[in-house]
Amino acid sequence: MKKKVVVTGMGIISPIGSNVEDFCAALKEGKSGIGQITCFDTTDFDVTIAGEVKDFDPTLWIDKKDARKMARFTQLAAAATAQALIDAGLMGEVDAEGKRPVKCNAEKTGIVMGNGIGGFEVVQESMKKLFDNGPKRMFPLTVPLMIPNEAAGNISMMFGTKGPAYTQVTACAAGTDALGQALDLIRSGRCDVVISGGTEAAITGFAIGGFQMLKALSTKRCNEPTKASRPFDADRDGFVIGEGSGILILESEEHAKARGAKIHAELAGYGGTADAFHITSPDPSGNGGANAVKNALADADMKPEEIQYYNAHGTSTEINDPTETKMLKIAFGDHAYKMKVSSTKGMHGHCIAAAGGIEAITCILAMRDGFYPPTINLDNPDPECDLDYVPNKVQYGEINAAASGSLGFGGHNGVVVFRKYK
Repeated sequence: MKKKVVVTGMGIISPIGSNVEDFCAALKEGKSGIGQITCFDTTDFDVTIAGEVKDFDPTLWIDKKDARKMARFTQLAAAATAQALIDAGLMGEVDAEGKRPVKCNAEKTGIVMGNGIGGFEVVQESMKKLFDNGPKRMFPLTVPLMIPNEAAGNISMMFGTKGPAYTQVTACAAGTDALGQALDLIRSGRCDVVISGGTEAAITGFAIGGFQMLKALSTKRCNEPTKASRPFDADRDGFVIGEGSGILILESEEHAKARGAKIHAELAGYGGTADAFHITSPDPSGNGGANAVKNALADADMKPEEIQYYNAHGTSTEINDPTETKMLKIAFGDHAYKMKVSSTKGMHGHCIAAAGGIEAITCILAMRDGFYPPTINLDNPDPECDLDYVPNKVQYGEINAAASGSLGFGGHNGVVVFRKYK
């Protein structure tokens, strides 16, 4: 029998809220966090909008000296992790070294972090110094700040975790895949507790320019940014990039119960597949993603009709949205038309690797409060996207089980299934 894995803590930094309750309120409100880019000069860019995390102060969560040695994606993850550990009751008191070690067996506490891009602002700044002034003017910590694994490494050092500290780099599926790997670590007995989710901070000229050249980003509504991300709408023209971090504390049921922990939900299953089709486009048949859903349901020992809510990848791109609709019809059959499906990316943008963690938390909050987050800006539904996408306004109803899917460049598909803890 599989070991039951539960969620005992959640933390979030996002464009629509930098703590769990503010984020939850914004979801119900249908609030957009998309606006004009403020972190760099967009004069020469066709794309001038993004979902920025506003007024983020890392020193609320991280020692000022340590924060200076972290790229932004690591700062976001560290802040969300601190929130999650506090929520789980696992944050220790400040020790002689100024650290706050976890209040559990450090040797059996692991980290699996999803990240797609790493410290792009560090790459951009150091490359400019290299080309303008030569290598001796580069920032000495360029490499340790830019590499994707440094979020996991820094979190391990901050909180004294000594179990495995892994990083999943499967593009936009990385946050979801990280949760799947964490699930396996606990089921196998290698860990009692795993800090897991995703983080991303790629709102830089380098990243925006790269995605712009791929024709992946929305350009039509830069003058009305809150309307630009429009999942499943016929007038969509690309995704809007976001940033943030969503972190969950996962534990074995017996470990959580033994310490009297509050349990938010059960992480019941995970499925991962590859399309083996194209480097940037999903397989238009939808079969790859559908198999990830089927695998996640089988892993959870659940039937399709047990899922009341599906948080879609829903990027607002021409190719993704109809492909994902096909994928859900293949995986869920007739039930695809009966369950609620929505994409919250209309509100917070596409947060790349952070999306999996942020949208997993969305599923848990939806179950907790009995609401279906809206797909905002769904004014003119694409005829190929004909499921119940909860258009524009929140709806309410009991949710006992929810799933979230993430699809990444390279053909990576990841799906997680949550259910109410009983």
